[in-house]
Amino acid sequence: MINQSSRFSLTECESVDFPGQPYSASVLSVGYCLPQADGTVRADGSITLLSGPRTVLVDTGGPWSRDALLGRLQERGLVPGDVSVVVGTHGHSDHVGNLGLFPGARIIVGYDVSTGDLYEQTGLARGEEYRLDEHVSVMPSPGHSGQDVSVRVQGLDGGTLLVAGDLFENRSDESSWRELSLNPELQQLHRQRALESSDIIIPGHGRPFRVTRGDQED
Repeated sequence: MINQSSRFSLTECESVDFPGQPYSASVLSVGYCLPQADGTVRADGSITLLSGPRTVLVDTGGPWSRDALLGRLQERGLVPGDVSVVVGTHGHSDHVGNLGLFPGARIIVGYDVSTGDLYEQTGLARGEEYRLDEHVSVMPSPGHSGQDVSVRVQGLDGGTLLVAGDLFENRSDESSWRELSLNPELQQLHRQRALESSDIIIPGHGRPFRVTRGDQED
């Protein structure tokens, strides 16, 4: 088990925009998870746009947020056809509910990679990363579900960014994430790897946070 209090400092980012070259990243919609009094939960997943040599959307939110997603893209001068790659970090409806808006994009959901009805052979299921280019990679990070992936972006001004899906629910999820995990031990392993290798993490249901490791302290 990671002792985050002693090994890592996790600080919420004030901004949801992360400039860089050749890619920048913007959280179009910050995900949420809100328990209700009757035992139900209101939830939607974070949606992240990577702008650069390719226009990449990581998670699409639930189908109830369709119009909001289209509006956020329009604010940036984009229509769905401008998005060349869509990554669903896992197959839950609050993360991939709007895939149908992007029929012309390369679609990555879990370990499946396809363009239209043509599926590629990849090494994701064997634990290998899937590189979109030298700056952006899709990383297997199962645990929350059986085929979770995260997206690593290098070259940002703030360091290496990981769009983590529900590998992390939010910055302060240490007491709750195991209840939602298919394989807590495996998820714990990938959480540790993420904290050791990433400077900024975008979780599935909360604001981005910065990671400071013990070896970075003054």
